This record gives sequence, structure tokens and C-alpha cells, in this order.
Amino acid sequence: MDSSGKIERLSVPALDEILGEPFKVLNDGFIRLIDYMGSDESIVQAARVSYGKGTKKVHQDRGLIRYLMRHRHTTPFEMCEIKLHVRVPMDCWRQWIRHRTASVNEYSTRYSEAIDSAQLTGDDQWREQSRGNRQGSTGFLAREVGSELSEGESSLIQDSRRLYRERLEAGVAREQARKDLPLSTYTEAYWKIDLHNLLHFLALRMDPHAQWEIRSYATVIGEQILSRWCPITWEAFQDYRFHATALSRREQHIIRMLAAGRPDEAEELATRFGLLKYDGPRLKPNRERKELEAKLQSLNFKIPWLDGQKK
Repeated sequence: MDSSGKIERLSVPALDEILGEPFKVLNDGFIRLIDYMGSDESIVQAARVSYGKGTKKVHQDRGLIRYLMRHRHTTPFEMCEIKLHVRVPMDCWRQWIRHRTASVNEYSTRYSEAIDSAQLTGDDQWREQSRGNRQGSTGFLAREVGSELSEGESSLIQDSRRLYRERLEAGVAREQARKDLPLSTYTEAYWKIDLHNLLHFLALRMDPHAQWEIRSYATVIGEQILSRWCPITWEAFQDYRFHATALSRREQHIIRMLAAGRPDEAEELATRFGLLKYDGPRLKPNRERKELEAKLQSLNFKIPWLDGQKK
């Protein structure tokens, strides 16, 4: 606030440097920053209005933001907003738009011709369907197989685009001419969202289990834009959300037994909780158990029920 009592707009020089600069994603997609409001300082200001002036003497900015993140006090993070211009394949955009806590204005193929660009898949980028996760992938198909698939993809895109052009030239309305364009066709949108909901988006879409295409966009937003915009918040998000491990009450009980050197009791608990069911000597699939096993491995615990014949 200056001597006249006016409040100056908070600015972030590191973010101002990339205003309008497109960050390339996939073969022809991009993300670019259009505008923003607020910064780490805005979060602190909002929190201190709530807590009272006296807290400023107790908490440094970094400590306060980390406290807010750690204890999930979300309202102060809503004081910051960001507006992005994105070019993204339509199938990827379908996942993106499921995050309904944003303001969106998308390029319309009713009013304008569809963008003459589509996502292309390299011959080494065709992923195999995961057998353990119906909505996920694992590994890649052989390159010689991928080469044939990429050729087919290119042919389909060219044919669909030619058909689209023929319809337009014949006088077909744009809203109908577009109906056979592939989902790989790029669309563009302005996407405005507050920081709290952006963090939720990143927590889901940067996750290793997220589809690679949308994960590519989320990673750029986090690492190239958010890290410049609110670096203290980005650090706290990494520490307390993205790289953190949440433990259910059941998981805590099992870990206590393992930490106490009582693996048999830990296994008994897992059985009682319905996590361990056998088909002969082999464990039946159980997603909750797999998630627990991943957490135990990250904490360097030996998993008793995976010993010997039960692996």
C-alpha cells in the first residue's frame, strides 16, 4: 500500500517473464500464461486477515503457507487465480474438462473451422493395455507393430480431414461437417482456475497413474508455471500432497505391528481386513492391498505375506 492508501497489484517478476510464451506439449499442443492474480504473498495476506494481526510476529511466510497446506486450510489458496491458453487433443480435453471448478471458454467448431492439427503417435509410443487396471496402460508395443499403427493413424487423419473439407466446400454446416473428425484433433481453450483447485488438478493429473498425455500438460503447468508463480506453495504441495503418503486406519494398525517386529500379527490383521484372500497358494487380486504394499515398500518394510510360495 502506498502513501495515498492505494493498494498496488501484486506481481511476480519470474512469472511476468513468461507471459504469453507458449510451452510446447505433445507434437503440436501448447500451454501459455495469459494472466494471473495474486502470489504466495496473497495467500499469507488472506490467512492473516483470518487469524489476526498478531500472527505475523509468530509465523514467517513460508512457515504459514506450509502450515496451511499441511492442515488443508484451503480458502487462502483460493485468493490466487491463473488464466491459461491451452491447445490440447480432444480426447485429452475430455479428461481435463471433468475438473469443473474452473471457468472455460473453448474454441468452437460451430463458428470456426476445426484446427487443422492432430496429435500424432510415434512408432515407439503405442502403449499396451494394463491387465490389472482397466483404465490404464503399461509398457509399449514392439516398434515394428507401432510403425504400422502410426501409418494407419496418419492415413485416418488425412482421410477424415479431406472428408471434412469436402463437406465444407459442398456447403454443409460446420456444426455437422465436423462430426467425423477424430478425437486426436486439437482444440483450444482459455482455462481460468484458482490455486486451490489447480493444486487438486495437479495432484490427480501429475500422478504416475494418470494418462500420459494429460500428465504431460499437468507437468508443464506445475514445473514451468506454478513453480514460478507461487514457489513456496509449490514446494509445500510437493512435500505435503504430491509426494506424501496417506495412511488409512487399517494401514496404521498393520504398520504398527510391522514396526514392532510382529509380522505374523500384521498378516493376521491384513487377513481380517479382507486384504488377503488366496486361490490355492496365490493371492487373489486386491487393489487396496496392492496400494498398501506400495506404501510398505516405499517405507522399506518387509511384506510378510509375500514371502515364499505366496509371492
